This record gives sequence, structure tokens and C-alpha cells, in this order.
Amino acid sequence: MQEPRMPVDHVRLSQPAKDRLSYLKRTTGVTQWNVLCRWALLLSLRDPSTPLVKDIVTDSNVEMSWRTFAGQYGDLYLALLKQRCVAIGEEPNDENIQRVLTVHVHRGIGYLGADKQMATVEGMVGAVVPT
Repeated sequence: MQEPRMPVDHVRLSQPAKDRLSYLKRTTGVTQWNVLCRWALLLSLRDPSTPLVKDIVTDSNVEMSWRTFAGQYGDLYLALLKQRCVAIGEEPNDENIQRVLTVHVHRGIGYLGADKQMATVEGMVGAVVPT
């Protein structure tokens, strides 16, 4: 039996996003792109505003499959992306889901890189877990 096709096949990053994540990999000790990208996505989705950047050039050599990006929580991430599409008045089709994923991962990477607190794993956790 063939697996159902996912609305998102791959996650690709821009060169500036790759550069920022390379720095974060060194400072946090988190060595996997997908883990940092998951944090970035959730940080961005937590912000109810619409990202200012709509088109991102994914020109780096960092690319991962949806399965690698999402891991065992793929259905949850997909539901969050569909919900965001609906919240901004867009149909949750494959193209819109891919675009929302890309802009939110990139905005989240910006959040991770802009806050000095996020340079450590403890700081990253502290930013999202209320004390």
C-alpha cells in the first residue's frame, strides 16, 4: 500500500537562514538542522502577526524531507500549518501550506538569531516555557 502524499515534500532554507542556524548549532550544541527549524516554526507560529516577508529565496544547500523535518509529529505540524492558512484567510492547499511553512520557519530563525537568550538550549526552552 502506498503512503499518502504529504502537502509538503521538502523544507529548504535560504543562505542567510543557513548562516544563522550554523551559528546557533555552534552556540547551542544542537547539531540537527531539523530540530532548530522545528523550534523556529513554533516560535513564529506562536506570534499571531503575519510575517512581513512573503517570498523567500531558498538558495542554500540545506534541504530536508518533510519526514526528517517533522519527525513523529508531522501530523501536528501539518495541522498547525493548515490552521494558520485558515486563520489568514487562505485555503489550506499544498501551495499555501508550503509557503506558510517557509515564511514561518524563516521568521522563526530570525527570532532565534536575534535574541541573545536563544544562544543556549536553556534560553530557547525558557523563551517558550512559562516559569
